[in-house]
Amino acid sequence: MKAVIGLGNPEVKYLKTRHNAGFMVVDKLLERNNVTLSEKFQSFFGKKDDILYLLPKTYMNLSGRAVVELINFYKLTTRDFIVICDDFTLELGTLRFRKNGSDGGHNGLKSIINLLGSSDFDRLKIGIGPLMENMSVESFVLGNFSQNETEKLNEIISIAADAIEEYLKTDITNVQNKYNKKHF
Repeated sequence: MKAVIGLGNPEVKYLKTRHNAGFMVVDKLLERNNVTLSEKFQSFFGKKDDILYLLPKTYMNLSGRAVVELINFYKLTTRDFIVICDDFTLELGTLRFRKNGSDGGHNGLKSIINLLGSSDFDRLKIGIGPLMENMSVESFVLGNFSQNETEKLNEIISIAADAIEEYLKTDITNVQNKYNKKHF
């Protein structure tokens, strides 16, 4: 069993914000695989065959609560799930798979690492940058994509969904070699 966990904020006002890139990728996967969601594990949760999908409703900064609930319930190891999140240090159009690592200043990853007690889990970072000059990180990540960025966003979300589907069939090394780059 594998879990695909997208990070974001659950309210409609955050739907199209940069910080919800993780939710957007999982939403694309749910649509492609015709998965319906219910509410479980403080999240929107779906399951199809041996794949679990999780969109925490705990808000970004408390994502770890929902993730740990899912992991404990299904007795998953840190190698059984992948977390998908935004990264403002990467340019829009860039994907980066990692096997482990620090939170890199990302509060959702920080929450998961703190509550899990480990940073040894797979993740996919979706580039949403560059950070705009004279703008706080919080304002930037909670802001919407511009009209010009939306077309690129839709394209990278689709590529990221392809990459996750391939990850689920192969492994992280394969997708790192193929997808870790700026795609446009």
